[in-house]
Parts: sequence; C-alpha cells; structure tokens
Amino acid sequence: MVDITQIMRFDDLASKDSPIHNLEGRIKLISTIFIILICVVSKELFIPIILEIMLLIILKIADLSYIDSFKRLLMLLPFGGAIIIFQPFIQPGNIIWSYSWLHITDVGLNWAILLLVRMIVCLTAIIIYSSTTPLQEMASSFRKLKMPRDLAMILSIMVRFLFLFVDELAAIRKSQKSRNFSIHAKNTPYKWRVKQVGYTIGMMFLKSYEQGERVHKSMVSRGFSDASEMFSEKKSPERSDYIYLLSIIIIVIILEIILLKFGGQLGYLSQNLAIN
Repeated sequence: MVDITQIMRFDDLASKDSPIHNLEGRIKLISTIFIILICVVSKELFIPIILEIMLLIILKIADLSYIDSFKRLLMLLPFGGAIIIFQPFIQPGNIIWSYSWLHITDVGLNWAILLLVRMIVCLTAIIIYSSTTPLQEMASSFRKLKMPRDLAMILSIMVRFLFLFVDELAAIRKSQKSRNFSIHAKNTPYKWRVKQVGYTIGMMFLKSYEQGERVHKSMVSRGFSDASEMFSEKKSPERSDYIYLLSIIIIVIILEIILLKFGGQLGYLSQNLAIN
C-alpha cells in the first residue's frame, strides 16, 4: 500500500522556491494545456521529442529530481500503455513480423511509437505542473480561468479538506497497526483481512459524510448560499510569467517552421505516423 504521507510530501515539493515554482498558477496551467494540445495534434515525432527535451530542461530549472519524476512517470504509464501495446497487432498494414497468428504491421508499430511518445510528453508536462503547483493554487487557477462556479467550489473544498481525511486515515491505520493488524499477514484468513479493509473503507465514507454535514452547517451559519462565491486572491501575472509562456509558444512555432522547411532532412522524425 502506498504511504499516504506522500500526499503531504508532494504538496511540500510544490511549495519550493524556484523560477518555475514562482510562476503564476494560470500561466503554468495554460502552458501545460498548450504543450499537451500541440503534442496530441502532432503527427510526427520531431515536435514531441523536442518538447520532451524542453520539459527535461524545465525539470532541471525547477530543481526537481529526475529519478522521482521518472518513478511517477512509470506509475502513470500503464494506464495508457495497456492500449498502446496492442496497436502493432491490430492495425492493418504491411506485416514486418509474424509468429503463428500474431502479426506486427508497420502502420501499427509506427502508430504505437507515436502514441507512446505523445503520452510520455503529456505525462511529463502534468508531472511538472503538479510538482510545482500546490493543490490550493491549482483550484484557484481553474476558478480564475472561468471553470463552472459549482465545480470550482467543489474542487476548492475538496482540496481544503483532503489533508484532514488523510490524517483520519492515518489515525485508523495507526490504530490497526497497534493491534497487530496487517493486510499482508499470513497467519489470519484472507477473507477476514479483506473484511477489515472493507470496514475501514466504510468508516472513511461515514466520516466523510459526517464531516461534510458539519462543514455545510458551519458554512450556512456564516451566510453561505447558492449565490455565494469562493474567495480568490487577486494576483496578476508578472513579466517573467508572460516571458515563460511566450517562450514556449515561440519554440513551438520555430519547430513547426523547421518541420515545414527541412522535414525532408529529418528522416523518420518527420514522417507522418498517424493513422489516416
């Protein structure tokens, strides 16, 4: 089971002091979305690969660990990798490898490579954003970018009380450990251990419901209603924020020009690998 204290550690990591950490939240969010969109619409490997190199440089500027970031990337890869791994076998095209009823086609292999590179770039951009932006600032950035009011309020409240429930779960696990309970223990029946975990989950649901009721009553007693708005700190982007976003846009434009003018000299990196 993953150590729940990692949630606190990630938020502490996002509160460090670096040129990337100090950027305004909306700028970081917009730049992340922009990189993801450019990567997703790219049909060649050239632009995503250069974007990944740029993101690795940003990781260094943000003083983030390459090893920790790589571990987080590996944890997220299986969610999309399960789809990518089947592409060489199911897409029609020229057969380049065959064994019994299994066939790998050139079109499927190229498509799988493109999808993998796209996914790595998108996940790296998300890891940088989540590692340099505290949870509360994320919620605030979404609100400032005109997220629907109800969704923004739910997100803000969730972020504000997330650590409270982490503490509650930590207390429950500490209590279980003090009574020598372990889900991996072999000297107790497996069904009994699963049942205890189910009780823990049910207890967390009950505590969440009770805490939600208390928070709602407290908010209503302070004048909260459907027309209420969440407080949002007014912070304008600075010159460095605009320079950061503009630099990313200029780099993408330059890459598009290079691909257009010198695509024939880039070989495989400039080939259209997308499925038409």
